[in-house]
Amino acid sequence: MRIVLDAMGSDGAPAVEVEGAIQAVKELDYEVVLVGDEKLIKEELAKKGGSSDKITIVDAPERIEMHEAAAISVRRKRHSSIVVGLEILKREEADGFISAGNTGAVVCAAVLSLRLLPAIERPGIAVVYPTLKGATVMIDVGANIDPKPLHLLQYGIMADAYSKYILHKDNPTVGLLNVGEEESKGTDFIRETHTLLSESKLNFIGNIEGREIFKGNADIVLCDGFLGNVILKVSESIVDTLVKALKQEIKADIIATVGAALAKSAFMNLQKKMDPSEYGGAPLLGVDGRCIISHGSSNSKAIKNAIRVAAEFKNQDVNKHIVEELESY
Repeated sequence: MRIVLDAMGSDGAPAVEVEGAIQAVKELDYEVVLVGDEKLIKEELAKKGGSSDKITIVDAPERIEMHEAAAISVRRKRHSSIVVGLEILKREEADGFISAGNTGAVVCAAVLSLRLLPAIERPGIAVVYPTLKGATVMIDVGANIDPKPLHLLQYGIMADAYSKYILHKDNPTVGLLNVGEEESKGTDFIRETHTLLSESKLNFIGNIEGREIFKGNADIVLCDGFLGNVILKVSESIVDTLVKALKQEIKADIIATVGAALAKSAFMNLQKKMDPSEYGGAPLLGVDGRCIISHGSSNSKAIKNAIRVAAEFKNQDVNKHIVEELESY
């Protein structure tokens, strides 16, 4: 298994990516291609003692910054780590691509380089959430902020295949995010989408409200990229805030400190379940390749797990199953 990693993407690049690559090589036994500023990458590898015949470097002197416009930067910076990395995947010299860089640029470059799967009109970013009933997939969380009802139907089909072959759910339930459960609720866009989903072969359970997401009442949650991205950012902030607030309360009360010590294993298990680094990254579904988008604040553990997710995507041949499900429509 050979995975291409944009070494210049994250907020802590390239140190975070180099460390993640080293972990992946040691723990998962994969080959990793680090793409980016060769001098900086070599320096980080030397610091961490990461010399290995399973880690190679491809020089890409340009970097697309987070603030840069996606389409313009992809066209102007042909030697950026994102563009060069995706070209390696396009030439089938690797099995997957990962970046924690500019999301818009990754989506744009992936569509231009890899193209879309047959019949797919727009790609979607799928995020896996921990819930009370296991993992839930939400799509889209930022690839397409102004979709059509057909796009959400296609998101549902793609997420259905992903849930079956990556999360191993036999017949995943699909919910449409709305302001109420009634069919009459929502905008014209939502109501038309509801009709398409109701007439599909998906296990559609109707509209769900935001409060149902983390209860796990749907295995797949569908929404437009604007709303999905807002939910993603808010949920990350809530988890971080709750953890910090809990630590403050425990430190302020000796009895609470003793209780926390006794419940340490429970806290550690909960932290692991809620830790986004456990899930690695979000697959960009709909492109003809295996592209994983990680958070800009990813740590080395998240990068390692993103490499694992990319490999699972390849091993389970998810795109093949997506195409098969699309053909049945």
